Amino acid sequence: MRHLVFIDYVIILIYFIIVASYGYWIYRKKKQKQTDTKDFFLAEGSLTWWAIGASLIASNISAEQFIGMSGEGYHVGIAVSVYEWLAAVALIIIAVWFMPIYLKNHIYTMPQFLKTRYNETVALVMTIFWLFLYVFVNLTSILYLGSVAINGLVGGQSLHLIMLGLALFALVITLGGMKVIGYTDVIQVAVLIIGGLATTYLALTVVSEAFGLGGGAWDGLKYLVKDSPEHFKMILNKPAPDAPQEEINKYLVLPGIAMYFAGQWIVNLNYWGCNQYITQRALGADLKTARTGILFAGMLKLMMPVIVMLPGIAAYVLYKNGHLPQLHGGSKDGAYSAILGFLPSGLKGLSVAALTAAIVASLAGKANSISTIFTLDIYKKYFKTDASETNMVWVGRITVWTAMIVAVFFTWEDTLGIGGEGGFTFIQKYTGFISPGVFAIFILGMFWPRTTGLAAIAGVITGFAMSVVFNNYAPAWFGNETILYTAYSDGNGGYEIPFLICMGWSFFFTVLVMVVLSLFGPARNPKAFALEKAMFKLEPRIWAMIITMLCILTALYVKFW
Repeated sequence: MRHLVFIDYVIILIYFIIVASYGYWIYRKKKQKQTDTKDFFLAEGSLTWWAIGASLIASNISAEQFIGMSGEGYHVGIAVSVYEWLAAVALIIIAVWFMPIYLKNHIYTMPQFLKTRYNETVALVMTIFWLFLYVFVNLTSILYLGSVAINGLVGGQSLHLIMLGLALFALVITLGGMKVIGYTDVIQVAVLIIGGLATTYLALTVVSEAFGLGGGAWDGLKYLVKDSPEHFKMILNKPAPDAPQEEINKYLVLPGIAMYFAGQWIVNLNYWGCNQYITQRALGADLKTARTGILFAGMLKLMMPVIVMLPGIAAYVLYKNGHLPQLHGGSKDGAYSAILGFLPSGLKGLSVAALTAAIVASLAGKANSISTIFTLDIYKKYFKTDASETNMVWVGRITVWTAMIVAVFFTWEDTLGIGGEGGFTFIQKYTGFISPGVFAIFILGMFWPRTTGLAAIAGVITGFAMSVVFNNYAPAWFGNETILYTAYSDGNGGYEIPFLICMGWSFFFTVLVMVVLSLFGPARNPKAFALEKAMFKLEPRIWAMIITMLCILTALYVKFW
């Protein structure tokens, strides 16, 4: 594999200089407001719709997509695009129904939502949950996957140095506040898309050349479909009793049509609508700007599989036909890096810059969210209720440093086993332990006035407990085949239920418990939000964006069903 040469390093250096310089300019321009917490944490009122949309994508698309989703593209195929394409539908739902409720009630953090709608106990429990999740699952996985990928491209000599470099660059951006993050994310997304598309184009060209088709990218794509048609099916069939383990492993990750009635919606709606890391970008804007920015992000999500999934399928076809021997053992998390090895000098540097942009933007966004939640929902409430604006901004910055140091410590020797689990699956699976309960208390809290604080506390506990039961114990306790699920061999002597199915049933039982408990309370909880039809009225421009997205999505599913 050819590693980076001088021109590649020049391109990467130019990327760093542009992002750092632009971020510093934004910081200096707004420096007089940097003691204002709402400006530091939310960039209140200053992000345009295109900055909000770009920042959403930059924060979302990171190493787990470039490396993890490309790896799942290698392993499973286009079916993994469900995470991107249904995210577009989830963003429509968030823009139309969730954002009006948040903005009308002046919600700035997700724990604040829980306190406003339920009580302090629910907010505190979930605050602790979120902080642990963001630090020990999200920050660590982004750092690990990103470091492994970039290390493979620059010669495999200094994984730890790269890890530190990514963490430090993210710190520089994060310490400037949400405004710096939001506007530098516009550059990050531009680099991400241009570099990502260049990588996909070259990957398809390599496929075309490898099989003597003339070197055209379109010819390369057609060969992928011809050679591996099973990788171009959105819906995986349920494995037969005698199915090979490889087929079962795919179904465990993406359980066919069943996931569309279970965990897939919970994953997307919880991630995009009940997640400080994401919603924070829009919470400081007015409703029109927030909606437009969120739908712009939805349109960008539709094209993301081209960037983060197709290179994985290309790597699969090349590897199985003997054209990619450097992909040692066929490891799915090495697929994207192996493809980058084919790129010519210069383009390889652009692709590394795109990957770095995705990693740094996600690290910065996640660190800012950790800082926001800790400062506003723990420090201000429980440690120093009379803290000044300046004091809270400095506490936020110290929190950013602390979170990043902890993440580096646990990632240094892959203490959490991210590499063995597979990056994308690691994040989805362990986030799934709290997603059902979180989404249940949010969705019922928004739209069912009867939901009580007691029901919310029970929902948090039930959601987590049910997730543990279904993911870890159900096959042993209740058998491998029940009316609720089918458990499949994990290849190591045990049995497991697809985690998206686990999420679906965990959510169902959580809602059931919450509804039953709430029926013992008043017909309308005093803390219920007041909903009015005018809140959900859409402008013609918003309708046009929604219809366009749904038409594109329909065409994609008709083509690849």
